[in-house]
Amino acid sequence: MPDEPGRGERFTSDQRALLQTHRDDQDHTLAAINQLEAALATAAFGRQAPWYDTVVAALKALEAAMIEEQSNIDDPAESLLSDIERTQPRLRHRVRGARAQYRDLRQRIHALGRELTDHDDIDVTDLRNRLAWLLTALRHQRARESDLIYEAYYEAFQRDIEDDLRPP
Repeated sequence: MPDEPGRGERFTSDQRALLQTHRDDQDHTLAAINQLEAALATAAFGRQAPWYDTVVAALKALEAAMIEEQSNIDDPAESLLSDIERTQPRLRHRVRGARAQYRDLRQRIHALGRELTDHDDIDVTDLRNRLAWLLTALRHQRARESDLIYEAYYEAFQRDIEDDLRPP
């Protein structure tokens, strides 16, 4: 983002690359979310152990995707959020808040994964509810981050980001 609103007419090629990396990370994480939701939705009655194993594998895939996404959003030089934080001081606290919320959710998912080590006494309903809460929180965090990016773009260029992303 330019330092002053309106200074640049469009994203630079570097900023476009940062945005594409951000979107790729989100797509990878979204695929892992969908995989976990599908695992949670399968029948568990009479087959708790295989259901549990599928859910735990999907949870691990989500955690791996989130670790990669977090490493990219925390990169001080190669992150769209870092670019916003650097060039738009008014939005710095929101960037930090989005990062902190994401980090917290990733840590909660990691802690739940560590907790799920034994499938001898599975409470399917409880596990579904706990994971549903985490997935809902993750969706809210992603929406908050998207709003932040769109607001930063609008503030910098005085137009909607979608205008810049359309082919010329």
